[in-house]
Amino acid sequence: MSEATNILLVDDEPGMLRYIRTLLEVDDYKVETASTGEEALQRVEKGLEPDMVLLDVLMPGIDGLQTLEQLRQMRPGVKVVMLSCVSDTRKVVQAMRLGAQDYLTKPFQKAELDAVIDQCLGKNQQAYAGEVEELCDDVFFVAASPAMRKIRSQAALVANVDIPVLLLGESGTGKEVLGRLVHKLSPRAHRTFLKVNCAAVPADLLESELFGYEAGAFTGATHPKPGKFELCNKGTILLDEIGEMPPILQAKLLHVLQDQQFSRLGSRSVIKVDVRILAATNINIPEALATKRLREDLYYRLNAFTLNLPPLRERKEEIPILLKHFMSRMAEQYARAPLPLSPTMMTACLEYSWPGNLRELSNFIKRYLILGDEKLAIAELNPKSDVNGGQRADGGNKTGTDSSGGGLKSLSRSAKDEAEATAITQALEQTNWNRKQAAALLKISYKALLYKIRQYGIAEARSHHKLSAGA
Repeated sequence: MSEATNILLVDDEPGMLRYIRTLLEVDDYKVETASTGEEALQRVEKGLEPDMVLLDVLMPGIDGLQTLEQLRQMRPGVKVVMLSCVSDTRKVVQAMRLGAQDYLTKPFQKAELDAVIDQCLGKNQQAYAGEVEELCDDVFFVAASPAMRKIRSQAALVANVDIPVLLLGESGTGKEVLGRLVHKLSPRAHRTFLKVNCAAVPADLLESELFGYEAGAFTGATHPKPGKFELCNKGTILLDEIGEMPPILQAKLLHVLQDQQFSRLGSRSVIKVDVRILAATNINIPEALATKRLREDLYYRLNAFTLNLPPLRERKEEIPILLKHFMSRMAEQYARAPLPLSPTMMTACLEYSWPGNLRELSNFIKRYLILGDEKLAIAELNPKSDVNGGQRADGGNKTGTDSSGGGLKSLSRSAKDEAEATAITQALEQTNWNRKQAAALLKISYKALLYKIRQYGIAEARSHHKLSAGA
């Protein structure tokens, strides 16, 4: 340990101060102590610059949360770990929202304290600071950018607090991967993790998929079947595309969140379960609440804590790592030699905005590996036409190419994209903007339609059309 590492320890119990100080000084940390929040703030205001603060939650006068809030204003970069003799979920969540890095319940062992300090001070981040963190088969997490390191730190903290977590982000940003990370870092890691895509399962089957059914509950139900919640008891369930769940099922899910119990279809008996619920969506939350697509009471239940994944265009530091990892994985999967990622290709990938995020990048590498043509792969990205960074994914009116000076391939691709955008717009208008019906009409998957709506900026065009019509 380095003598230069300065830790400020704040606790109103003299015995606890002595105990923790002894644990820290064994490892040669320089320890400053304060017995109240006011004293700690005064020390910092007078020039004390701790690398880390261990802060008790319950203290007379200014309590730990108030002290935390003021500390973060005075020293925004300081790492703060909260200490408490009780595991109060509400206070843990509040501390996380105020910027605490971690939470320790007293009494704790030296090994627990060491682990928390190492993580906060960056001594054990090799697994995810620019490296690939394996979660399970073909699932990995990368946090090479400041934004993703913050997400990873928040995930590690919230994983130990048994509350629902809402995962937000554009399609393809890795919300399922983040859900698996939360599960892996939680006390439920050795239990079942299940994902249910609420958009992929027809509405009339989703209830039986989640809650199961008894024999005779409906035509064809010849024997009882447990639902995902039963199968996932003691584990974690990820409800993907939660915004696509029918309102009647949202009410039943709310009951599970509140009481941890439900009934199978066709049954009057109640089943109690202990399931950690994670929910993911890429919908516009305010709009979904305003249109009653998402129940407000369910949203506030799910939103005990939110992790918002940034799009790939906002964390481009990770693109080289992701490219190399996808290439290595897919070369092994398809029994091919990995292809080189030249500086020219790397530059093209860094200049491209990746409206489909990690999913698009993965498919790009797959095509490059199979076709083996670097020039064709770079032409596919066509970075010159994407001069405004994230415009395409944010709803700009590009169709993905620049027809001027791009040659025959560029003209062909531009015409194809324009035709696709027109066909999708017509299908949406024909179905009164019912995206599931439009996807069926176009004979493409629902997720493919969502991706193309964002790619071509059709959602924004729709909004503009409504404003024009009402003017």
